[in-house]
Amino acid sequence: MRIGVIGAGNIGGTLARHLAKLGHHVSIANSRGPESLTALAAEIGATPVSVVDAAKAGEVVIVSIPEKAVAELPRGLFANVPGSVVVVDTGNYYPELRDGRIDAIDRGMLDSQWVAQQLGRPVIKAFNNIYAKSLLEKGVPKGTTGRIALSVAGDPSDARSAVLRLVDDLGFDPVDGGGLDDSWRQQPGTPAYCRDLEAAALRRALAEADPSRIAEYRAEEEARIRRHIAAQTAGGSARQ
Repeated sequence: MRIGVIGAGNIGGTLARHLAKLGHHVSIANSRGPESLTALAAEIGATPVSVVDAAKAGEVVIVSIPEKAVAELPRGLFANVPGSVVVVDTGNYYPELRDGRIDAIDRGMLDSQWVAQQLGRPVIKAFNNIYAKSLLEKGVPKGTTGRIALSVAGDPSDARSAVLRLVDDLGFDPVDGGGLDDSWRQQPGTPAYCRDLEAAALRRALAEADPSRIAEYRAEEEARIRRHIAAQTAGGSARQ
């Protein structure tokens, strides 16, 4: 397939690398322009392009940028992109650590619902609940014992199915997470978030998530990340 990737960070860059290796024609973009991606693109076999060109690149467009940056994308980015193009959102909302407060999400809108509203397009939520290191290193052939599963949520169902197939191709068991209204089940801090679970365990984790705890899940995850950063900082200082 022809695939556009907007964002060349840990998740976006890793997806571009793997998808190009699988033989897809990958166009990759970031906010700094294609010149800044020349070396990475050459290394992984992708084509560096502008954000506008990445949005028009093909059958799938993956948006893999910080939540706060979604609102800074060019206006009408997808206005002339065919409706058949599948748009994937890999992002997560971290209000305290990175994104600042987004009122609509704080009032109860789901992360990816807000992203879809900003883009003016339906989105499929995927690749947001796996660590970049696991995404880079832990994909294995179908049928391998202990294969990690990844959930995919979003509408319409045919777009979701296309992303589920990509998950399988990338070396992970695809788990149908339902429509976008259920995408909160794989948001930060939930039982399904970044735990490298097999398919059956991931399905249980998605089912166990409590909708009344969405904000609490997020706050707990941000607190965990802060503790991890503090421990790393303290460890680095001790070694100096």
